[in-house]
This record gives sequence, C-alpha cells and structure tokens, in this order.
Amino acid sequence: MTVRRHIAFLLGTLFTATSPAPGQDPPLAQGIAAMTARDLPLARQRLEAVARRDPASYEANWRLATVLTDIGKQIPADEKSPARDSLYADAVTYARRAVAAKAEGPEGHFALAVALGRTALTLGPRKQIRLAAEIRNEALQTIRLEPRHDGAYHVLGRWNAEIMRLPAVQKFLAKTILGATIFDQASWEAAERYMRLSVQYNPRRITHRLDLALVQMDRSEWAAARAQIDTLLTLPLGDPGDPANKRQAQALATKIAEKKSS
Repeated sequence: MTVRRHIAFLLGTLFTATSPAPGQDPPLAQGIAAMTARDLPLARQRLEAVARRDPASYEANWRLATVLTDIGKQIPADEKSPARDSLYADAVTYARRAVAAKAEGPEGHFALAVALGRTALTLGPRKQIRLAAEIRNEALQTIRLEPRHDGAYHVLGRWNAEIMRLPAVQKFLAKTILGATIFDQASWEAAERYMRLSVQYNPRRITHRLDLALVQMDRSEWAAARAQIDTLLTLPLGDPGDPANKRQAQALATKIAEKKSS
C-alpha cells in the first residue's frame, strides 16, 4: 500500500444529519431534511441556494461541505475524475467558510477534516504529508469544542492506524525526505484508544466497531476484535456503506477463526 492511499485516510461519512429546527429558514430546512433522507442532489441544491444568498452561513457551509464530500465518495478513489476532485475542492472551500464564520463550531472543523482527507487522494505525496497534519489538527479542534464527538475520535483513530500500517521504509522516507516528523506522534495505542472512544460515544455506529476491530487485529487482539465484529453484526443498518461494512466484518470473522485454529 502506498503513502498516497494511507495518508489519504479513506474516511467514511461520519456526520449526523439532524432534523430541521422549528422556524428555520425554509431552504436551509429543506436542505437538512434532504440530508436526513440521503437525497444528496436535493440537499446540494437547497444548501447551495442558502450559501449563495448568505455566504457566511455556518450551517449551510458545513452541511454543504458534507454533502459534496458524500457525492464525491460515490466515484471510486482509484478512478481519475476531475468532477470528483472538484467536488472535494469545493467541499474544502465551504468547510473553511464554516470555520471562518464560526470558529467555535465543532461541525465546521470536522467537515474540514473529512473534506481534506478525501482531497488528499487527489494530491501528490508532499501535499498529502502537509494535509495529514491539518487533518489531525482539525479533528483535535473538533474534540476540544465537542469532547464527545464520535466522528472526530474515529478520524484520529484512523490517522494513527494508517500511519502505523505504513511499511517502515515508507515511513522513513516520509519523515526524512518529505519532513513528516508528525508521523512520530502516531502509535497503535493511540489508534485503539481513539477508536474505543468513538465506539463509546456512538456504540450503534457500525463503522466505528469495524475499524476498532481492524486495529485490534493489527495488534493480534483476536478475541477483542471478534467481540466487536459479533456486536456490529447485530446492529441495524444506519449508513449507506453499512451493508458493505457488514460483509467485510463477516470476512474478518472467518479470518479470525482461521487464525485462532492455526
């Protein structure tokens, strides 16, 4: 696996689309309702209308960043797609607007962390290294503002795990040639701690338990990993990617059984 794929952090969507608040601006309320219904084209249309009318709208900007990232994710990362790259670039722009509009808003910082993570897939190694630091910083800022933000803990868990999964030679080159000294801050202990916190704050989120199990497997904690998999297989589907997540979990359960019997 290359530095490109690891640093880009193939982040799932970790946002919660809340229901519109009573008395909310109608286009904004319609955009939020469309997000909840997973109607991404309609959500984009409504939220873009709000952002054009009010470029400083915190709510419209972070939500639009989320929607554009979700739309871009539908195009496989290994395909060359200027349209997808443009979606990610726009998502970063809107997320930065949200942060500028409300620096104390956790969802703006989190939207930026996720949009940057997806954008990293489209860039060269040097820029990816620089983005790795910003992704981590934005996730940490999210937690400073919202200490129970399960999505931000997931990002930090993946951040640590993906760096630790890099071959030693690639980590050495990243640190010595590209100046990625921030890699020294990654550890398996931090990866598992952050992933456990994501599960603690949202125990019904399938992707949290799946990534925790993967980290535990990396650490040869087979029984703990199997416990997470057994639990997530009983959970109801919540995210669009959950059917695939459950299929992956089933494959991991087989792998663990083979490992324990060998």
